[in-house]
Amino acid sequence: MSSSVAFGIDVSKHQLEMAAHDLDRAWTVANDAAGHQVLLAACRELTPTLIVLEASGGYEREIVAALSIAGWPVVLANPRQVRDFARSTGQLAKTDRLDAQLLARFAAVVRPAPRPLADAETTELAALLTRRRQLVDMLVAERLRRRQAIAAVHADLTQHIRWLEHRVKRVDRDLDRWIQRSPLWRAKEDLLRSVPGVGPTIARTLLGRLPELGQLSRQQLAALAGLAPFARESGTWRGRRHITGGRREVRHMLYLAAVSAARCNPVLKARFTRLRTAGKPAKVALIAIARQLLGILNAIVRTQQRWAPTLDSQHR
Repeated sequence: MSSSVAFGIDVSKHQLEMAAHDLDRAWTVANDAAGHQVLLAACRELTPTLIVLEASGGYEREIVAALSIAGWPVVLANPRQVRDFARSTGQLAKTDRLDAQLLARFAAVVRPAPRPLADAETTELAALLTRRRQLVDMLVAERLRRRQAIAAVHADLTQHIRWLEHRVKRVDRDLDRWIQRSPLWRAKEDLLRSVPGVGPTIARTLLGRLPELGQLSRQQLAALAGLAPFARESGTWRGRRHITGGRREVRHMLYLAAVSAARCNPVLKARFTRLRTAGKPAKVALIAIARQLLGILNAIVRTQQRWAPTLDSQHR
């Protein structure tokens, strides 16, 4: 049997569709314990070198856990990257079977690197962070509606806004309890918050959404966070570099941290001033600060040293 078999699995609520690249093999099973055992048996038969899935609203969690526990290399691919790959190959049709075959081909050609899956504690922390973000998004939307609301609905909007504010505070208390009950989480949060500009929400977002912090290079983390600039060049033409992709929530929080650090962190404030004096637009300068801040945080977690201005050169 081939030593480089790649699998793709298309996930839905009730069904799993798995295809093996370059082999005339496919499986359609229920997304339950029995179906998972069928796919694990197929893995034992064909020994895949890589299995790629897309996130599917949580329906993929059980099969990903089963595959990971069994020791198979699993990657949750970025849906945008997979869509771009499909367009590049001219695949426009879309069915569960075709999507599984596409993911298998993506696994064989692109070979995304497997990373350790989040543990149960990190997954639960991420779920709390997701719920907080959802509540905050609803709160922002309701406040905007209230600005333009007529008197007939103003009171109802105000009541809902107060309820949402109460829920956000309750989730924040849940996050506090979650962090405080784990010595490891407390220690990591304390390290992250030692950096001026990094508050509790930002620190907890990084803990839950960027568990690789302290384990990868700053360049790798910048790419994960969507802060790595990509070149745009053709012949003698040189376009502006842009950041794109990555984990949107992490990038957003790092940008907010950069805005704060540019005001209150003496080292990053000085660099922001130098960039602006050199003619860099404010947003470009803040992205540079966010990227440097991520490098500092990565080094702090790796070395277990709290931030100090004298240590900044070591953290870059």
